[in-house]
Amino acid sequence: MGLRLDGFGIFVRDMGTMVRFYRDVLGFEIREDDETENVYLEKDGTLFMLYRRTDFEAMTSRGYNYADGVQGHYEVALSAADFDDVDAEYARITRLGGQPVMPPRTMPWGQRICYVADPEGNLIEIGAFKAKGGADDGNT
Repeated sequence: MGLRLDGFGIFVRDMGTMVRFYRDVLGFEIREDDETENVYLEKDGTLFMLYRRTDFEAMTSRGYNYADGVQGHYEVALSAADFDDVDAEYARITRLGGQPVMPPRTMPWGQRICYVADPEGNLIEIGAFKAKGGADDGNT
């Protein structure tokens, strides 16, 4: 039989703020009202779910531990068109409420990446393997 990946979710304190960030700043498509108990967003065919922490705790009848501040439990990775796009997206996202974590830099393996955090501290990587007009090494 087996399992297949359906999507992934994060547990949030402030549903409205998080929905607006992922929808309005990062371009995720929302499937329902932004203040529902569980909000389903989609990006490039991947399901991304936001669960309000208090609602999930009530449903499962237990409490959970949550990290505060910028946290390193996981990252959401987004691809940009090229190196210039990585730089432009970093500037745009931090201007619109993303927390700056690591400004764009080209890594030894040839990828240009940067890190921002969403309003609740979850890491987001933005990267590209192609310089503008340059060759793509096939890792995008």
